[in-house]
Amino acid sequence: MSEVNTVSFTQMKDGTKEDYELLEKLEKPYLALTADRVLDELRRQGEVSLEGYKITRLDHALQSATRARRDGADIDWIVGALLHDIGDGLAPQNHDRFSAEVIRPFVRWDVSWVVEHHGIFQMLYYGRHYGWDENARDQFKDHPCFESCAEFCERWDQSSFDPEYEQDSLDSFEPLVREVFARKAYDAAIIKEGAVTALTTHP
Repeated sequence: MSEVNTVSFTQMKDGTKEDYELLEKLEKPYLALTADRVLDELRRQGEVSLEGYKITRLDHALQSATRARRDGADIDWIVGALLHDIGDGLAPQNHDRFSAEVIRPFVRWDVSWVVEHHGIFQMLYYGRHYGWDENARDQFKDHPCFESCAEFCERWDQSSFDPEYEQDSLDSFEPLVREVFARKAYDAAIIKEGAVTALTTHP
């Protein structure tokens, strides 16, 4: 008879040590495929997109990440730029926070903070057209990541809707995505809580 690969419980509170050891064992290969699922989601954004834009959501991600790479950004910022809108499909009303949670275990603290808050910072460019407060980002003016988020939006996000821009391919970013998601989750040496790093080595 083959080994049983299901738990004994129907309520979590009834689980045994053996049950949870089994779940931990079975979860490991699933976690190892996170990068694959992220890349698959990016590819889907190239097939199904919001109407009205000149480019797909995948193109926007690739343009943002290409600008980051060409600006001399490091791997965390590049992957952050690539995945800053990864939540658009499932969480269009709060895609920024959703996207931040996808990358938070694997990138520096300031990168995930910027991705989490880029939505409100982007309102600077269009909020007035809806009668919204375009300066809503000012509530974070004393936060150490304020300037990073403002620069992220100006250099890489708001400028990346151009069908004429020569963006790098998704394949060229795949090794970076795999490297980041292969990191140990929530490693303090990676997260560097409270540290703020420059977006770019270029002026």
